[in-house]
Order: sequence, then structure tokens, then C-alpha cells
Amino acid sequence: MVRLRRPLLATVAGGAAATLLAGCFSAAAPAGSDDRLRLAMLQPPRSALSPFSDDAFKLSRWSTAETLVTLDDLGEAQPALATAWSRVDERTWSFDLRPDVRFHDGSTLTPDAVVTMLSAATAAAPKPRILDGVELTADVVDEDTVTVATATPDPLVPQRLSSPQLAVLAPAAYTGDGPVDPIGHGTGPFVLTAVNGTSTATLDRNDDYWGEPARLAGIDVDFVPDGTARAAALRGGTADVVEAVPVSQAASVDPALVHEVPMPRTNTLYLNNRTGVFTDPALRAAARESVDAARIVDQVYEGRADVARGLLGPAIPWSADRPSRTPAPAGDAAGQRITLATFTDRAELPEVAVLLQQALEARGFVVEQVVREYQFIEADALAGAFDAFVLSRATVLDSGDPAAYLYSDFACDGSFGIAQFCDPAVDRALADAAATEPGPARRSAVLEAERLILERDAAVPMLHERVIQGESSRVSGVVRDPRERALITADTALS
Repeated sequence: MVRLRRPLLATVAGGAAATLLAGCFSAAAPAGSDDRLRLAMLQPPRSALSPFSDDAFKLSRWSTAETLVTLDDLGEAQPALATAWSRVDERTWSFDLRPDVRFHDGSTLTPDAVVTMLSAATAAAPKPRILDGVELTADVVDEDTVTVATATPDPLVPQRLSSPQLAVLAPAAYTGDGPVDPIGHGTGPFVLTAVNGTSTATLDRNDDYWGEPARLAGIDVDFVPDGTARAAALRGGTADVVEAVPVSQAASVDPALVHEVPMPRTNTLYLNNRTGVFTDPALRAAARESVDAARIVDQVYEGRADVARGLLGPAIPWSADRPSRTPAPAGDAAGQRITLATFTDRAELPEVAVLLQQALEARGFVVEQVVREYQFIEADALAGAFDAFVLSRATVLDSGDPAAYLYSDFACDGSFGIAQFCDPAVDRALADAAATEPGPARRSAVLEAERLILERDAAVPMLHERVIQGESSRVSGVVRDPRERALITADTALS
């Protein structure tokens, strides 16, 4: 049965009644209850919920689509639909599938289903980000085992298979000429039963789930791009969980209902190391010393961010163990002319640029600002047209490993070299990190590469962002996930 309902935006006014109703309950709902959770999400689907797009993270946050592997807080691979794996040779991995798993359409999880998914992913246009630059093939070994091979040795294959963009759906999801169809084709504790364009989605409890059944009867999702409306839904009680409450709205909500989640995203001042003023290491150091990150956090982010101690922040807990570094001495910036650029798509960045201009000018730099929409400024930034560029950058990409971000931004042949930075010692450190097996040794190698980058003032990390997640007083078991992969799970309940 398809459930028809009014979107949240049309029912915000009913919040008072919902709040009164919540007071009638005192205990968490038992497993198998009839409670349905109301979820207000920031962005509507952009690609018809195709798992090969960023929409995959919605399917993951709703616990409807699952992957072979999941990640723990340290980014280490843990069992999910695969119970174990091993390295057959330097290019091949073997994965044992969890028994007795059924897709929502009743079909069985088999090695053939995994091969179907991976074959569709590698043939997709565009391919999932996690497969950029990766040649991957999959083969059935027996009724319980599949092998995954790469063209070159890759120690991160299990981490790659944790990406929501490689969730395993029933083979029927990949038939036809249209996009992959996730409706009724996942394996998770909730079944996606209906999607109403970019307005709503409906999920019901999967009573045939391979794990513990969901405590909720289902999830009713509303896509609410307007931040003021999302905050109003939380205040009025018409939403139980709200994604991304805007900083400007957080003060209007009961503090007990908002929770700040550190994000693997760093607001960074990239300096042009190849041409112009900042080819001089002493002037890069002067720019670094001029940055007052605490002021930016206080005045732009209203205290809801973390002052950066490095490129990697508190969302990556092991980054706190970084080695000490020796900063370069600063030179005299008096009269040095620079262009400082950023973009308007993230509303806080022009405000950050204003404070940076003031601080740089106080140091002696003469600053000209350039601010445009991102689509009109990215090419110039990548070409090195500016002396300095303010960017909010994700530091953990889909594999859960920051080595790819560091390589992209700071390797000599990195694909996102806004800093125009090239240093053989850093390249060697990045290569060492990329070749090291996951675990403590790889984490240490990543932090050593970060140390070298920061000692050369290739860029100045300023702050690490947080997202504000709203949760009503009657909800429990909501996940506060820095990677934004998990949100509502089988353990989530209403009281």
C-alpha cells in the first residue's frame, strides 16, 4: 500500500498539537511498535535516488540500502553484508557474504547480485566517485564468495566497498534503460516504498530483516531546503529529526534539541605557491601568522566551529595525535599586493574573506578581493589566477581515508591543486601513506604528510565546521555521524 500524506511544509502549523501529544508517552517504543518518525532533510534527491550519485547517502541514512563493509570511528573496515574478507594476492580480495540475507523484493543476496552491482557501477556514467581512477572487476567464486580485483594494488578495497555509492541492491534494481531503482530493492531494516519526486519519501519496517528488527514502524521523509522552515518544524514539533539546522536559526531552538556534530570539513586559506607574492616562504608564513581563526569562529560561525590545529580535525579522532612541527619564520609583508578570492555559494565564505582581508592588511598586505559564484571562479582558482583562495573542503572522501584528499590538493600532480604546490618530499610522504595498509601505520604516515605540508605553509587551515542536527525530546537512538552515512537505524525509537 502506498501511503499518501501532506509534506511537512504544509503542516508546520500543527506543531503545538504534536508537542502536546508527545507528552502522553514516557517510555521508549518497543521493537515492532507502530511509531513512525518524521524526518526533515536538507536536500531533495538530485538523481532519482540513484545509488551511483550523492543520493546514495540518503539511502544509507535511511537504513534501506547496505554495503558489504562499514567503517568504525577510526575508518577501519568492519563487517556488514560481508562477514569476512582476505587478500588473495596484491590485486585481488575475497569476500564472504552474510548468509540468509534477503532483498526487500524477496530475492536472495548472492555473489551474482554483488557482481551485478559492481558491474553496473563500473559501467555507470559518471561512475561513483569512489571508483574514480580505479579499474575494478568482480567474479563469483562459489555460492558464498565473491572476489574483487583491481588493475593495480590497492590496500583500500574494503574501505572503498563501504561507500554508500556501492550499496548492494537486488538485481532487479539494475534492469531497464532508466536509472537504478532503489524502491523495494535494498536489504536494510527499512523498506523504501514510495518517493514523491523532490517532496517526500516513505519507508516501512522490514519485518524480514537479517538483523534485529527496527523499533520504528517507518520513516516519513520531507525534503525541506529552506533552513528557516526546518528549524520551525523542530520548534513546532512537526519533525522528530531535522538535518542541518542553520547557525542563524539555532539560537531560536531549545538548546536541548540541537546537537553539534563535527564534520570532516576544513575551512582553509590556500596560498599560491607557484606564482606571485606567496612563492616566498617567509610571506606565506606572514599570511599564516595574520590569521585569527578564533575571531572567525566567533564572529562568522557564532562559536559553532572548531579552531583548526591542522588540515584534519576532530571528526577524524586520531588526527589529534599529530606530530609537532616547526613553523617557518615570517617575513615583512608591508606593501605586498595580493588577490584574495572566494565564492558566494557557501554564505559564510565571503564573511570569512572580509575578516581575512582586515587581518592581512593589518599585517601590511595590500588586499584586493574577488568574489563570484563557484561555477565562475573554480577554473581561475585551479589555474592559479589568485594569490589566496578561501575554500571549505571535505577532508575525508568516500573511502573514509584522508590520504586521497591530501594527494588531490597537495601532490605535484594532484587534481585539485589550488595551492599550486609541488614538493618532492611531500610527494614521497603522500606515496608512502597511499601504499601503507590501513591501520596505525597508515594513520601515522598520513599525519607525517600533513606535517610536511603545514611546515611549508602550502595552505593555512582555519577552522573545522560542524553541522547542527535537530532531534525532538521524544526521539532516541539517532546517529550523529561526521561522515553523514548513518542517521536513522534499527535502534532509533520514539517515546
